[in-house]
Amino acid sequence: MTVSRPLFAMLGLVAVLGAATLGLSQGTPAALVTRTPALAAKDAPVLLELFTSQGCSSCPPADALAEKLATDPSLVVIARPVTYWDRLGWKDTLAREENTALQQAYARRGLAGQNGVYTPQLVVDGRFGTVGSRAEAVSAGIARHGAGGDAAIRVAPQGAGGYAVSLSGSATGEAELVLLAVTRTVAVGIGRGENGGRKVVYTNVLRAERKIADWQGGKRDVALAADALKVPGADRYALVLRQPGGGTVLAARWVA
Repeated sequence: MTVSRPLFAMLGLVAVLGAATLGLSQGTPAALVTRTPALAAKDAPVLLELFTSQGCSSCPPADALAEKLATDPSLVVIARPVTYWDRLGWKDTLAREENTALQQAYARRGLAGQNGVYTPQLVVDGRFGTVGSRAEAVSAGIARHGAGGDAAIRVAPQGAGGYAVSLSGSATGEAELVLLAVTRTVAVGIGRGENGGRKVVYTNVLRAERKIADWQGGKRDVALAADALKVPGADRYALVLRQPGGGTVLAARWVA
């Protein structure tokens, strides 16, 4: 893939990554590794969704990259394992049909960059897609397509373990606020298929998601009860403001 933007877009990513760690084909210039700014503004986090599979031999480098990206507080990184490689001899233990459906919806709508249904694919704010192991393309996609518009999510602790959520900004058409429940780290020993015999670590693996509010722009306050943050197996939660049906992501933020 050709990336026209200069490599300075790597920013915080290259501060914690080396090409050897990721198994990338391109080297990372040593001069860039010393730079530590965040990839995006902390007050407007960017959503990165990695469509991956335990049955995909090309995916482990992308899973490793996602693990490093997740250390950046300006990014909301979500692993979305898909189901369509289960036919290769190993059923993905983390895959969800909803992840496959979302990736298909993105492909139908069309993404900038490398569109289509494939793994590993990393999607930036529902706007841009690229091969999830290509660090330079990922950072360029964040710089060009991340945190577009003025929509914002603000979260403040409330009594009894809940949170007060405030939405603001402008919207074109309908949008929805979605709560994502994830597990921060899952290590999987893969028994068969293309990755048979390997142990792969997955970061911020999606366990459940549900719509908690509709939004049409402007200010709106939403109460997030403590009970909503008790999904079995989940230990972290994110809020995503997005157009429905695989539409553009308007804003994203970790709850805590």
